[in-house]
Amino acid sequence: MKVIEVKDLAKTYYSPFGNIEAVKGISFEVEEGEIFGFLGPNGAGKSTTIMMLTTLVKPTKGTAKILGYDVVHQPNEVRRVIGYVSQDLTVDDTLTGWENMYLQGRFYHLPKEVIKQRSEELLKLLRLYERAKDKAETYSGGMRKRLDIAMGLIHRPKILFLDEPTLGLDVQTRQDIWEYVQKIRKENGMTIFLTTHYMEEADSLCDRIAIIDKGEIKALDTPRRLKDSIGGDLISLKISNESLEEISKFLEKVKTLEVVKNITSQDGRYTIVASNAEKLIPMIFSIAYESNINISSITMKKPSLDDVYLAYTGKEFRDEEGSKEDAMRMRRLVRRTR
Repeated sequence: MKVIEVKDLAKTYYSPFGNIEAVKGISFEVEEGEIFGFLGPNGAGKSTTIMMLTTLVKPTKGTAKILGYDVVHQPNEVRRVIGYVSQDLTVDDTLTGWENMYLQGRFYHLPKEVIKQRSEELLKLLRLYERAKDKAETYSGGMRKRLDIAMGLIHRPKILFLDEPTLGLDVQTRQDIWEYVQKIRKENGMTIFLTTHYMEEADSLCDRIAIIDKGEIKALDTPRRLKDSIGGDLISLKISNESLEEISKFLEKVKTLEVVKNITSQDGRYTIVASNAEKLIPMIFSIAYESNINISSITMKKPSLDDVYLAYTGKEFRDEEGSKEDAMRMRRLVRRTR
């Protein structure tokens, strides 16, 4: 069953200081019970997409339906069936864990006894029960994020939206959050839509991943299939020869080998995609010796999501990360145009 249906969804922020086309007509669907991820750097359009799907921002064009409800024409129905945990913590530090949960429950008009029962279940699930009577200002960053997730679950949503759920957390706390997300999905049969710019997070958690770059979806599939789409193992070479002509002739010879699928170059390093890297490496050294080529380093690895991102966008992930100034500019523009 398709619980999220998106067709040609787009968002442009208009401003006298210059328009920003944040999302450029994307289309995708999410199946019931899956963890679906949007993977991309800062400024790729992840948060804008999730804000449109959660009715916080109106699309410029296109349609989006959540469990059959239109996000523009039926926003109240959408809000009743979703939970949303944003990048920015919504926890009130002056309140205790119990009080934060109670306040969130009342927002959804839940009876007091229901709030009490569900709060106890969720706080135990997320290992916050022993600290529930303490003010949130005494919690660590990871505990605040877990409380934020618990608050997003108190009305038992069918779909949970998590926008950069582990942003700014240390490695151990991020691992803990991943464990809780998996547990929530398993115990509640919930569909989870998350955005992230952590490759390992997307690889570890998501059943399917959409790679988004500059407001466009570049690829969408399971992590395994995305990596398989590269076409083989990866061999990375660094050559110390100064003559580009010699290097070009060497690479042309390597390219004729049957196991070689593709050769690309970036920043003086050459990446060879091969169906059998173990067999190819001795052949590379043999051709290099015959061609008077000095290989200063060579490595072999299986494709990662970093390699997938590079293959589909033409740039390494770190090259696409926006500056703090870009992020602040986008946030100011979003606030002005809501």
